[in-house]
Amino acid sequence: MYVAVKGGERAIGNAHAWLAEERRGDPAIPELTVPQIREQMALAVNRVMAEGSLYDPDLAALAIKQARGDLIEAVFLIRAYRTTLPRLGSSAPLDTAAMACDRRISATFKDLPGGQVLGPTFDYTHRLLDFKLAAENAPEATPEREATGEAVPHVTGFLNREGLIEEAPAEDTTPPDLTRDPLELPAERALRLQALTRADEGFTLGMAYSTQRGYARNHAFVGELRIGAVPVEMEIPELGFAVEIGEVVLTECETVNQFKGSKTEPPQFTRGYGLVFGQTERKAIAMALVDRALRWQELGEDDSGAPAQDAEFVLYHGDNVQATGFLEHIKLPHYVDFQSELELVRKLRREAEAAQDRPATQEAAE
Repeated sequence: MYVAVKGGERAIGNAHAWLAEERRGDPAIPELTVPQIREQMALAVNRVMAEGSLYDPDLAALAIKQARGDLIEAVFLIRAYRTTLPRLGSSAPLDTAAMACDRRISATFKDLPGGQVLGPTFDYTHRLLDFKLAAENAPEATPEREATGEAVPHVTGFLNREGLIEEAPAEDTTPPDLTRDPLELPAERALRLQALTRADEGFTLGMAYSTQRGYARNHAFVGELRIGAVPVEMEIPELGFAVEIGEVVLTECETVNQFKGSKTEPPQFTRGYGLVFGQTERKAIAMALVDRALRWQELGEDDSGAPAQDAEFVLYHGDNVQATGFLEHIKLPHYVDFQSELELVRKLRREAEAAQDRPATQEAAE
């Protein structure tokens, strides 16, 4: 803690009290409840869960309330709380093909088994303010859900039958855990995907956008975007089989990318992959685009020098909690550092002025 002057601890306490007062707002207006935030600000809750690496809608909603709607601060709170939780075990790999889809679309195939499920989306809404929502106690329509309720195959499997797309890698080893061990480069793909899942949505979106504008030369199609609940299972040694312990809502995106082939690989489509907690489709699509851009070396492509292809740049700068800490620490007291810099600049200015006066003095003497 920075305590720059006498009485600083009391000032910090008062600042905390003022912050609590500001968070509450006008006492005449009913206070937001955690269930209200969880149910009516679900997309914000989903983002906090994804970037905080903790699937708990109630805690994410509480963090948003405490952070006054600052989602990065809420992510910070969730990550800090996550470190206090014991790890009881590891679940089995999730089978996203068993997802009960609330939303499932493909930009590559119009007709596909299981059908296109538009689901809840802003894609087809007019971007006009709906002032009916500002009316007190306005009745809200409850649309019918279009969830399939049954497992549907992945779209990329159709391309895989003809060998037109690379095989999905089969990973038998346990991937490293980014929440327990620091990121080290070079990072394998499993670790890169973890970092991208936790990365700031805005940063990931910017990186993905750059690949579409020519940096990394990746033109992608959304092979499939699906959102829905997936069962979570855990192997119980005493029983000898897996038991379902719950379910999580996920957004999964697989992109289909062009690939002209290399000396070792024939021309075929390649994959980009994104998987995020909750309904977070913009992040999942962006993640898939950046994932594909980062695979240029393993696919034998040329390095175009694009930022999205630089694993060190992307992975080290995408974490909003680390970025926030490093950025915001400069607003804390740095009096000693600044005074030394100030004295150095004054000294340099005196020397520069003396050097300018010296020729004039010599000329006068002549």
